Amino acid sequence: MNNVVPELLELAEEASRKAYAPYSRFPVGCVITTEKGGRYTGCNTENISFGLTMCAERSAIFKAVSEEGPDMKVVQVIIYTPTDNPIAPCGACRQVIYEFGKDAEIISRCNSENSLSGKISFFLPDSPDIRL
Repeated sequence: MNNVVPELLELAEEASRKAYAPYSRFPVGCVITTEKGGRYTGCNTENISFGLTMCAERSAIFKAVSEEGPDMKVVQVIIYTPTDNPIAPCGACRQVIYEFGKDAEIISRCNSENSLSGKISFFLPDSPDIRL
């Protein structure tokens, strides 16, 4: 656990600098790795109607689906925030991460040496696996 490749952390940090966050002033960057070896970045993109805001994690995952297709599997999610403490994914992102990576490793880093990591099952316990 917590075996983040420095290059991936740099990609997540770079993605945070591309965030559109004029309302929260809270830029978030993310990079995911997929089972096929893909690397996809995302950043949060806000809207004055906050419900239309897109988080960095979902942005990266949706980009991966658009490139690899509906069978894409997330292996690792690396999140970067320019804060003193790492930030866990929001509830919506946890659900989407689980949808595409039931064993995905989440690693959240920040400006300090602090980090937060664990499997998605830690962040979203008792997740149902329901397919209709």
